[in-house]
Amino acid sequence: MTLENKIQSALIDAFAPDTLDVINESRLHAGHNREAAATGQTHFRIRISSPKFTGVSRVNCHRAINEALKFAFDEGLHALAIEIIAPPQS
Repeated sequence: MTLENKIQSALIDAFAPDTLDVINESRLHAGHNREAAATGQTHFRIRISSPKFTGVSRVNCHRAINEALKFAFDEGLHALAIEIIAPPQS
């Protein structure tokens, strides 16, 4: 299982997201990061929306996501861009 797949699974398990995009941007950073060039699994962007984020500050959402993905940093994740998508207003 790739790191990308592990990240996606962990986010699904932790947040049951309505929307989730896990985007591997490692190729964009290969020029300044040898590990990115070697593994191709070091820089990711996630776009996520979850009912679990309702009423939670963006800072605390980011903290929760980083906590859920702590294992990924141990496995070589170098950079993570997080985009919280606001749930639709009714």
